[in-house]
Amino acid sequence: MLKVRVKVKDKRFIVPVPYPVLNFVCTVITSKKFNRFVNQAIEKDGRKFKVPHIERKDLKPLLKAFAEHKGITLVDTKLNDGTEVTVKL
Repeated sequence: MLKVRVKVKDKRFIVPVPYPVLNFVCTVITSKKFNRFVNQAIEKDGRKFKVPHIERKDLKPLLKAFAEHKGITLVDTKLNDGTEVTVKL
């Protein structure tokens, strides 16, 4: 399970993200329909940047590695205003 912890001033938020949810999000992001939708939204904004299509087979090893290496901290940031963000496996 991926755990995202956010601390802003006096409030703390912990958002657990189970691996099945990560797999579902991966499936949605790698779909051609989603890619087309994102690129159309960028074109309407007037920018000429295109999001490249990502293959699901390229993300599968990453998701498997997440499941194998539990407890590793991926992101740990602290800003000057006291905001802290931590992402752990």
